[in-house]
Amino acid sequence: MRMVHPGPRAAERATARRAQLRPLRGVLPKGATVMQAVGDLFAAHGCKGGVLDLAGVTCAPMRYVLPAPASDGLHAAWYSETHAPEGPVRIDSATATVGRKDGAPFLHCHGIWGGAMGHLLPFDSVIVADAEVAGLGAAETWFEALPDPETAFTLFTPAGGEDGRGLLARILPGEDVVTAVEALAGRHGIENARLHGVGSIDHIRFAEGHRMDCHATELRLAGAHLAAGRAHIPIEVVDIHGHIARGSLTRGGNPVGVTLELIIEPTEDKT
Repeated sequence: MRMVHPGPRAAERATARRAQLRPLRGVLPKGATVMQAVGDLFAAHGCKGGVLDLAGVTCAPMRYVLPAPASDGLHAAWYSETHAPEGPVRIDSATATVGRKDGAPFLHCHGIWGGAMGHLLPFDSVIVADAEVAGLGAAETWFEALPDPETAFTLFTPAGGEDGRGLLARILPGEDVVTAVEALAGRHGIENARLHGVGSIDHIRFAEGHRMDCHATELRLAGAHLAAGRAHIPIEVVDIHGHIARGSLTRGGNPVGVTLELIIEPTEDKT
């Protein structure tokens, strides 16, 4: 059964802002929360938004949640109780989209750590050793956490920008990921790009033949790219039971669940 969201369906099914993306690299310091460290790093580079790879960061405490069925009679999905593994936990792979909420830095992160996958709680996870990280930042474009009438969630929405060839984007519920990414890139004249992002898909179909039959999932793009206008989108994903799957998305069979936050990084200029 597919997700049914409570609010009116937005007419525009993908939103984007142009961004001048630039490489961003630095050290997240021991003793800081993930949120504080990432916010300070972006501020030091003069960036308001972008994306960061958190692989190699070790946290204690590490706090995260899984996707879960909603029980409030409103939302189409929700979050589990907080998971609190013991001892230091090293992040194996993780993508964080970075922006603003209520006037302060904010991030949305999905990743794999300690044999589990989930949605990182960045205010509650503390870095235990200096960790070098890298990503992409934008000075004039960011994701702004705003109430979304369609889903009744507060979601990252592209803001600012219009100053570069890259894109910060959001794809809305029910849109097929592969074809929506291709259409969005095509509208902005992008044929070749690296794709970064996090979000959810409502029942997943992989090109390799396996599937994840769950309405509520949390995923990150893992080596996704656009070549000659065609999207190849490998992901890592977890369901409500904590089962992790990996594979490439089929075309036409993977509707966005709640949201997909996407950073499109062009890999060549169009002349």
